[in-house]
Amino acid sequence: MHRLIVPASALLLCLSATGAFADEGMWTFDNFPVAAVNQKYNLKIDQKWLDRVRNASVRLSTGCSASIVTPDGLVLTNHHCVRDCAQQLSNATTDYVKDGFQVAKREDEKLCSGMQADVLSGISDVTDRVTKAAAGKNGQDFVRARDAEIAAVEKSGCAGKEDKFQCQVVTLYQGGQYKLYTYRKYTDVRLVFAPEGMTAFFGGDPDNFNFPRYDLDCSFVRLYEDGKPVKTPDHLVWSTSAPKDGEAVFVSGNPGSTQRLLTADQLESLRDLALPETLIQFSELRGRLIRFSSESDEHARIANEFLFGIENSFKVFHGEEKALVDPSLIAAKRAADNDLKAKVAANPALAAEIGDPWADIAKAQADYRALYLSNSMMEARAGIGSDLYRFGRALVRAAAEKTKPNGERLPAYTDSRLALLSKTLLDPQPVYPELEQAVLEYWLSKLRENLTADAPGTKIFLGKDSPETLSKRLAQSKLGDPAMRKALWDGGMAAIQASDDPMIKFVLATDEASRAIRKQYEERVSGPTDRAAQKIARARFAIYGTNVYPDATFTLRLSYGKVQGWTDNGVTVPSFTYYRGLWERATGQFPFELAPRWQTAQSKVNPNTVMNFVSTNDIIGGNSGSPIVTPKGEVVGAAFDGNIESLGGAFGFDERVNRTVSVSTAAITEALKNVYGDQSLAAELEGRSRR
Repeated sequence: MHRLIVPASALLLCLSATGAFADEGMWTFDNFPVAAVNQKYNLKIDQKWLDRVRNASVRLSTGCSASIVTPDGLVLTNHHCVRDCAQQLSNATTDYVKDGFQVAKREDEKLCSGMQADVLSGISDVTDRVTKAAAGKNGQDFVRARDAEIAAVEKSGCAGKEDKFQCQVVTLYQGGQYKLYTYRKYTDVRLVFAPEGMTAFFGGDPDNFNFPRYDLDCSFVRLYEDGKPVKTPDHLVWSTSAPKDGEAVFVSGNPGSTQRLLTADQLESLRDLALPETLIQFSELRGRLIRFSSESDEHARIANEFLFGIENSFKVFHGEEKALVDPSLIAAKRAADNDLKAKVAANPALAAEIGDPWADIAKAQADYRALYLSNSMMEARAGIGSDLYRFGRALVRAAAEKTKPNGERLPAYTDSRLALLSKTLLDPQPVYPELEQAVLEYWLSKLRENLTADAPGTKIFLGKDSPETLSKRLAQSKLGDPAMRKALWDGGMAAIQASDDPMIKFVLATDEASRAIRKQYEERVSGPTDRAAQKIARARFAIYGTNVYPDATFTLRLSYGKVQGWTDNGVTVPSFTYYRGLWERATGQFPFELAPRWQTAQSKVNPNTVMNFVSTNDIIGGNSGSPIVTPKGEVVGAAFDGNIESLGGAFGFDERVNRTVSVSTAAITEALKNVYGDQSLAAELEGRSRR
């Protein structure tokens, strides 16, 4: 049995040291510790190497990472990063998630609706501009002034080139820095190859976040523009060999979110409120989806992707909770807070400048706790998992927000973000009324349960309806039709108000209440917290400089490490698994069941090929699909998981036990050639020919 904790000593070092602890850190490309890494691993990486890796790294709008691996726009990512695409392309008679996806020629590669690929092309510092705009303001005024300036920066940064570029202001160090990230965007992304679901996720949930693993968790998509594959001279070199034990490797990807720079008081709120409530809700939703899936084969198919995501998220949140309930973690964090406070107090000028932001954050926690459930149910997680509600709210809010000056809009509806929003909203995608009804019923029942039947919010959302009757009516919405969504998007508020669609009418009736709780939250929680965090960041820079890395923000980062196993309760866990172990582990029963073509493939596959491997790289959710890159610029794998110990990585890092789990390019090559018979794709990867 694994103990999911971050040792207090490791956490304290992580949070207070002036440099990275061990192989720790998700570093921005403009502040990567090149000299330290070169010295530690006896390497010679330089700016040219960094630029090459950056230009080949991809962020997918689905929440994953990827990499360009050929000159013709071929992109490597994980299978679970394209599951939604495969699900959308499937139907009652063709299941690409279950059976895999493969094409004979490029003309058969299929569009992934709603998917956008972004490649980072530039970083510029806009900290002074953003901080000056919000200087001296408090509460919601602080939030709105900051967000207005961010919107202006994003709009001016991509002015005149919005068709090919996207600009995003990234908040780093909890508001200590603001950087303008400019991305080259590709809106035509097509599925090229995906293995069977049971091959990519062999071992299922029991093996998830564990090692040894035997997963071919890989897929390929291709970037297109003007109907043709994009020429990508900046790409990683495909390796047909696995890395060696002890070899230095890098992970270039987009880690989603960490909370390593939060205060102890904030972590206590996560521990005592946010995570327990989330686990309760996800546990019930998981149960409802399992019941729904058991009702028919078609229900199992249409709920597959959603259930997969919920089960994975539940395990992550459970791991985070286990980390936070260890008293040593909070104690270490509070010690780190006190250490920084003491250093600030010893600098009278700095102390006078920032005051006591830790006290401000502590005070805001009472309001956080008071508003958490209302904000979650009515705004932050409203409609959880419902595509119809997502469509409806986006359409209603877009119609309202687009009438306002850019700087006064909600952040999701500023000019710089409308293009991606419209793509994800208007691209064709299947909607299943039966699943919608089940999900909406769950959300509305939890809203009533958490807010109570007599709460004003409950009465606004439910009226005199029950969750069962209201969800049934809302599931009859016609917003599943992309033509209808486009008509409402183009028609603006006049079309919205004239609509008799039940979901549009529901959102119109409830959005004022949702906005009201959002306003309260910004005024009492996010405004004071963000302003205080900005001051703590200034203190941290003054004391430690920039020799610390920021929290993850789903923006491009580079981590370093080496291929290495670990010791678990006195047992050595090796660095590698091999194909031979796949058949040894197979039982013939789910989730250790081999896909049909793999049941007969054993004699065709080199049993000594490295299948999966682990390394000491620091990653978190969002890194899925990230390339594992050698100092030579070769891609030797794709990260798809962490071990169970890594789930505490949201709050700290311990090199002794935290591991990245990756599928090797050697295993992918072997499978393409000898199991799937895709010699053309293998040849393209190896640079021998192009399909």
